Amino acid sequence: MELLRAHHETARSRLPQAVYDYFAGGAGDEQTLAENVSAWRDRWLVPRVLTGVGAADPAVTLLGARLASPVLLAPVAAQRLLHPEGELAAARAAAAAGSVYVLSTRATTDLADVAAAAPAGDRWFQLYVGPDPAAVRTVLARAAEHGYSHIVLTVDFSVAGRRERELRHGPVPFPPGVGLATHLGHAAADTAKPPVGGWRALSWDDVAWVREASGLPVLVKGVLTGEDARLAVDAGACAVIVSNHGGRQLDGCLPTAVALPDVAAAVAGTAPVLVDGGIRDGGDVVRALALGAAAVLVGRPYAWGLAADGEAGVRAVLDALREDTARALALVGAGSPAALTAAHVRRRP
Repeated sequence: MELLRAHHETARSRLPQAVYDYFAGGAGDEQTLAENVSAWRDRWLVPRVLTGVGAADPAVTLLGARLASPVLLAPVAAQRLLHPEGELAAARAAAAAGSVYVLSTRATTDLADVAAAAPAGDRWFQLYVGPDPAAVRTVLARAAEHGYSHIVLTVDFSVAGRRERELRHGPVPFPPGVGLATHLGHAAADTAKPPVGGWRALSWDDVAWVREASGLPVLVKGVLTGEDARLAVDAGACAVIVSNHGGRQLDGCLPTAVALPDVAAAVAGTAPVLVDGGIRDGGDVVRALALGAAAVLVGRPYAWGLAADGEAGVRAVLDALREDTARALALVGAGSPAALTAAHVRRRP
């Protein structure tokens, strides 16, 4: 989409190189980063004609909430490196667009301030589990207190991937007055520092623990196989998110478009499946929905919108994706996301 490309170019020209590479880069040789995008385009859209569909409505109901479109804002760390208002601007844009904002544990704005900036918006809190259970309990209780409706438990980050661009530049220091929020009871001087003691190695038991500690429903993010999706639901997850961390963890792993059908089939009828990674226009959204996703999340597209034009840039990205999704739905002959089936997508031979 031209708008997304324009925002990307503006961000690239405006941001310091080290900051740009922190957000743009992936792990290893960035094979997965590239294939996350190309894998969607390896699937053709298959239109059905004479369906009586004119304009389509892209709205969806997800986990009890009615959303204007199936596009959510994924957790992205350190957004004040992109724009002075960072997470506040993104949360306001999501609320205004009728979407969901997922706040990162490694945000540069405290969760209470984000909640106050967009009190009417639907917001979820993404959790990295640090080594101190008391600190994790505290942040989960604060998330519940401040109106976050769901916890997104990221499960593919026991260690950080080898991100060559970041290694070339070194850790990205924060400018004066900016730092990671003390969501896990500590501060950090740059984007690379894990909590003291490192990240905790997780097991399926942690899904139930996070549910109990927060009192909130939990989505498990980082699932790439049907077997793990079933285990996540058996462990108490209300939904699973097909994700490879935007290609930033294990290079050479499954693109999310390839992983999605097996995951969706494994938990069909028991829990909704969301997907992120490489979604760049409404056609990609429709591909994901036809392959079994209930909704999608985008990260870099709105990060570039934030860098280019703050809140207005993020809102423009959400509006453009909603409109393009509606157009793609109509052109494949589906009046709504619910009308899509696997027959609307065919994989290239």
